[in-house]
Amino acid sequence: MKDLSRLQGDATRILETCLGVQGGEEVLIVTDEPLREIGELLWQAAKDLQADAAIVEIVPRESNGAEPPAMVAEAMRKAAVVLAPTSKSLSHTAARKAANEAGARIFTLPGILPDSLERALQGNYERIAKISNKVAEVLTNGKRVRVTTPAGTDITMDIQGRQGYPDTGIVREPGLFSNFPAGEAFIAPVEGTANGVFVVDGSMSGAGILDKDPITFNVKDGYVTDITGGAGARQIVELIKPFGQPARNIAELGIGTNDQAELCGSPLEDEKVLGTVHIAIGDNKTFGGKVAVPSHLDGIMLNPTIEVDGVILMEAGELKL
Repeated sequence: MKDLSRLQGDATRILETCLGVQGGEEVLIVTDEPLREIGELLWQAAKDLQADAAIVEIVPRESNGAEPPAMVAEAMRKAAVVLAPTSKSLSHTAARKAANEAGARIFTLPGILPDSLERALQGNYERIAKISNKVAEVLTNGKRVRVTTPAGTDITMDIQGRQGYPDTGIVREPGLFSNFPAGEAFIAPVEGTANGVFVVDGSMSGAGILDKDPITFNVKDGYVTDITGGAGARQIVELIKPFGQPARNIAELGIGTNDQAELCGSPLEDEKVLGTVHIAIGDNKTFGGKVAVPSHLDGIMLNPTIEVDGVILMEAGELKL
């Protein structure tokens, strides 16, 4: 991993401005060996703000959404602020949700790359928050969504009764949560309602960049029935095989709102790219859905057109707000 010391000042600034870290607050960094250096960078940033900072390294989880050790989950619940740079995502875990419910302010940074971290530290999160909140409101008030792309995506899903969530990067109040880098609005479609096909031509959790090897997902009544393509498709089939049908659930519709994010092969950043849409399969229990499974895989699509109740929200990758 490249030398991160030059990012120390920016990391300290982000902890202060986005998380509102103050002197004396108990700040917990949860990391694992692949992201240890980023964990240590954030730990030092918290110390620079005179926080009562602690860092714990866990054994890397086997899949995104797998729970951390119970003792770490308990520590998360007792902290004022939690930052989780881990190789597998803790975003969609009961531990993260319980910590939020106990009042913790949380950033998760699953699989973050050094270059992604550098770009993320330069973001204008007040502006990103404004866009993300607007898109989330449209989703909350919507009933039915259709997504199409030049690569062949054409899928519909119902969202009536579900809440749209903004991922703003501004988590200064107790109980708030965001990815970092932030910048999306997302919703859990109603289970059993998605039908059509989506073609992932940007990147995919577990498969990387897919510009030359897109993955096609056929969907019927809310579940993926068939996954086709090259090596990336075969990787996804193997990743979800241990978890059965729940891992094929259409779990999330998300819309990127971060103008600093770049497609780089890390879903954490890729799903935030302004002008993209992503559909995730698997778990959605932590943001309004009903499916609980230790797998959550995001597929990012380029240049989408998104219609909510027949009104265009995004056209060929351009938001119409």
